[in-house]
Amino acid sequence: MMNLIYMIKRKLYNLFFNEQYFLNKLKYEAKSVGGGVRIFGRINVNNKTSIGENTAINTLNVIGAGECTIGKYCHIAYGLTIITSNHNYKGDGIPYDNKVIEKPVTIGDFVWTGANVTILPGVTIGEGAIIQAGSVVRNDIRSLAIVGGNPAKEFAARDEEHYKKMKAEKRFF
Repeated sequence: MMNLIYMIKRKLYNLFFNEQYFLNKLKYEAKSVGGGVRIFGRINVNNKTSIGENTAINTLNVIGAGECTIGKYCHIAYGLTIITSNHNYKGDGIPYDNKVIEKPVTIGDFVWTGANVTILPGVTIGEGAIIQAGSVVRNDIRSLAIVGGNPAKEFAARDEEHYKKMKAEKRFF
C-alpha cells in the first residue's frame, strides 16, 4: 500500500513540477535566462542571477542578494549552491551585525560542476573549468583548470589545444 501511495505522489509531483515549470519559475525570478536553458530539478535564484544560453541545470540554489552570472553551455550537476553574500562579523555586533556584504559570483562559459558543489562569495570560475563533486570553491579558478576538494585545489587541467579545437568546431554537448 505504501508503495502505491508513494507512486501516486511521485506521478502527481512530476505532473505539476516538470522541466517547463522550473524553467518558467527561473525566467520569472532571474535577471536573465538565455535560450535553450534546460532545467531538471529544483531552482532557487535571486533577481540578480543571469544564466547563459544552452546551460543544463539539475538543481541550483543561489543564496544571498549578490550578483550571480553563469555562462553559456555550462553543465550543473545536482546540488550546486552558490552563496553571493555574507554577514559582517567585524561590525558592531556579535556574532555579526546587520550589514550584508554582497560579492558577485561569476562562472565562465563551458564550466562543468559535479554534484553537491558549493561556491562561496566573490569567486570567479574561468571558462572550461571542471569542479569535482563535493568541492567547496572559495578562491578563483583559472580557465581549463580541474579542481576538487575542500577547499577546492587544482590537480589537473584540460588539454588546451583539444579544448580550442572542440570549441572552434562548435562540438558542444
